[in-house]
Amino acid sequence: MNRELILITGMSGSGKSIALHALEDAGYYCIDNLPPELLLPFVQLKDPTQQAKVAIAMDVRSAHALHLVPAQLAQLRDRQVNVRLLFLDANTDTLVHRFSETRRNHPLSRTDSGAAASTLDLAAAIELERKLLSDLREESHIIDTSLLRAGKLQDYIHSLVTAPSAQLTLMFESFAFKRGIPVHADFVFDVRMLPNPHYEPELKALTGRDAAVAQWLAQQVPVEKMQTHICDFLDQWLPSLKNDHRSYVTVAIGCTGGQHRSVFLVEALHQRFSANWVTLKRHRELDTV
Repeated sequence: MNRELILITGMSGSGKSIALHALEDAGYYCIDNLPPELLLPFVQLKDPTQQAKVAIAMDVRSAHALHLVPAQLAQLRDRQVNVRLLFLDANTDTLVHRFSETRRNHPLSRTDSGAAASTLDLAAAIELERKLLSDLREESHIIDTSLLRAGKLQDYIHSLVTAPSAQLTLMFESFAFKRGIPVHADFVFDVRMLPNPHYEPELKALTGRDAAVAQWLAQQVPVEKMQTHICDFLDQWLPSLKNDHRSYVTVAIGCTGGQHRSVFLVEALHQRFSANWVTLKRHRELDTV
């Protein structure tokens, strides 16, 4: 039986507990806040005939030993363990708001240095945490939870882990530029110059998933040309990304409101590439309403 390990890391307040619960619901044996020093002994101890799918959460509370993790994961891969890293992130304003709402202390708000102790304000603690986790973030698939409600985050995690096993999973995501570019995007395409259904009275309240909007956009020559250019680019470079042992590639398509043009193109691209790749889709702005 193939063994699978999902390692969840990320910023405090970004939703790691929610993600872990979603993985538990998906049939994973879950461990929260496992010290990095115990990662290899734990995986070696776990009987693969009893539970082949394991999810482990680590965070900045184990900052003293996080530098050990990349080498440990390499050893596990050498032992034919399918390892995936998920890093949950959110912008600083969102994290500050969440901590203020819950009245929790950030785990780095009080730091010890020998016999001395100092207190950091919340924003400074968050920035220190980003620095301490930067190496793990670089190796992970990043999930930006700034605009995600708990239920949608659970759905997103579930879609990632239940997708058919593949060396590379392709995620298409629509978004609105007015709410910021997704921090986890590998490629970003700006489609704000395309004809906009927003200015068509009968289409304004609809989305790119509605047949009337899709039919209108499909008839626009610039939209067809943009879709062709994106397809040509991905056809050219996805094989190289696969050969580079990437687990996930996120292609973000952005328009002004994230409702019509970007949604239509994500739907079309998802359909186009699903024949040859494991492909997922997400509509950021529609998921937040």
